[in-house]
Amino acid sequence: MSLIKNQVVKRQVQKGFTLLEILVAMVVLAIGLLGLAGLQSTAMRFASSAYLRSQAANFSYDMADRMRVNRQAALNGDYNDVVFLTPTCVSPLTLTGTIDEQDEQAWQNTLACTLPLGTGRITRTVGTNIFAITVQWDDSRGQDPVQEFEMETEL
Repeated sequence: MSLIKNQVVKRQVQKGFTLLEILVAMVVLAIGLLGLAGLQSTAMRFASSAYLRSQAANFSYDMADRMRVNRQAALNGDYNDVVFLTPTCVSPLTLTGTIDEQDEQAWQNTLACTLPLGTGRITRTVGTNIFAITVQWDDSRGQDPVQEFEMETEL
């Protein structure tokens, strides 16, 4: 009979220990889920940045192709005066002027409409047929300086 009393006493002392184990497991699970949520948000931010960078590259190549189509105007210096403008997205865009002016208007509008605060610039290396096409945009969400993609092409 004394053995039975000792076993009953031990069970009463251990009562509630399972609840404590469950609480510890819940805390560990909560910390793991918070870490996973942070990892997911970081991955989404980097994916967004990569998308914007690839868009900037595509738009730079687009302008280079426009210049190749209108090669003589580009070599005459008609594309040299493209500078960073204040981004303004206009829809629908009405193009005016010569072909090179229309290319510049369409390109700047596309940058402004697609990239956050997107704008572009074209410069020519003096005495050569090498053009630098630069695209800038704000990918910082107010934390970092503007991003920039620059490519050089020879016509």
